[in-house]
Amino acid sequence: MATIKPFKAVRPTRDKAALATSRSYEIYTKKELKAQLKYNPFSFLHIIKPGYSSKSTPIERFNAVKKAYHSFKKEHIYKKDKNACYYLHQKKYNNDVFWGIIAITHVKDYQTNIVKKHEDTLHEREQLFGDYLDVVGFNAEPVLLTYPENTVLNNIYKKYVSYRAEYEFITQTKRLHKLWIIDTAEDIKNIELEFRKMNEVYIADGHHRCASSNYLANKYKSENKNHTGTENYNFFMSYLISDNNLKISEFNRFVKDLNGLTKEAFLEKLSKFYIVKNKGTKLYKPTKKHHFSMYLEGEYYSLHLKNIHYKINNALSDLDTHILHKTVLKPILGIGDLKTDRRIKCIYTASKNKPLKKEVDSGNFKIGFGLFPVSVNQLKAVADEGLTMPPKSTYIEPKLRSGLTIFEIHNS
Repeated sequence: MATIKPFKAVRPTRDKAALATSRSYEIYTKKELKAQLKYNPFSFLHIIKPGYSSKSTPIERFNAVKKAYHSFKKEHIYKKDKNACYYLHQKKYNNDVFWGIIAITHVKDYQTNIVKKHEDTLHEREQLFGDYLDVVGFNAEPVLLTYPENTVLNNIYKKYVSYRAEYEFITQTKRLHKLWIIDTAEDIKNIELEFRKMNEVYIADGHHRCASSNYLANKYKSENKNHTGTENYNFFMSYLISDNNLKISEFNRFVKDLNGLTKEAFLEKLSKFYIVKNKGTKLYKPTKKHHFSMYLEGEYYSLHLKNIHYKINNALSDLDTHILHKTVLKPILGIGDLKTDRRIKCIYTASKNKPLKKEVDSGNFKIGFGLFPVSVNQLKAVADEGLTMPPKSTYIEPKLRSGLTIFEIHNS
């Protein structure tokens, strides 16, 4: 049973929501970041990037964030809700419409595999971000969780969508955001009950955020003689969206050379695992799993996996990112580790233009491989079998704004 509860969010006042919320800090270019900090005094970026020195220690930086956060609260840019609520969020961009519930999830569900993961986490990063949470005292970016399509939840959400939203604003990147407050006792009860009926939910994005919250909860539990399991530190903020509404895009692979092979020798080795067809200069993109596109020396190729020399025996071996690594990147091109090998780069693209051609023709890379996106069912199968996806297997949407809702992990 998944423990998904309402909480008292700290959030921007209605008049400042568009200005206060921000994209993830890492997404901004240096120029964009500088402009936001200079011209927007309400931006959440002032909290997470409060002007500390590059020589500051991690703890000094964390304390600067904490100080900036409390300054925003004192200036009434952010206020805390008096009652625990669920928060319904909708995001629209082009033809994509995402909507889900912002809530808090109990770490025990992570510990007992009710919240299932498909990525490994690094202990050093868990501890660093856990220490960050310890000092600053809040979650500002939720973990993205996905659950099976649910009629009861959908009907509740549809009811609120017909009401006036608490927030409605469009960003500079043309994303329309709306937020409704779900605060009636009956709706809160029904939402909580529906989640309690679920035997599992899946982490779509935010594995390190989830693991860090678990790290900190274990630390506080060991230090609290009166631990009950209901304290705020036992929860992490989450954004729950149905698996039908999740969007997964691919990361394409680009390699700087052919590992000393001629084009002809490379294509010959490739034919062991694939039916290789030259598509000429016409754009080719794969239309189903186990099919790949390739761009080499001004021409596109289709690669269709043969079943003779490659066997699928679990959820991991069914993933195209794993297949490409095991049949091409490692044995032919000599790419061992995608995280450390400088000869390869994984680039996300949802573009309708020609990303393979653009990157290779620029001279940055010798060859590019286009993949078909991982499906939600494949993601869940990997998690169900306790396996781990290769790096850069999925680019998952929606991405939620930082500082839209904040969960304080210290009870108050």
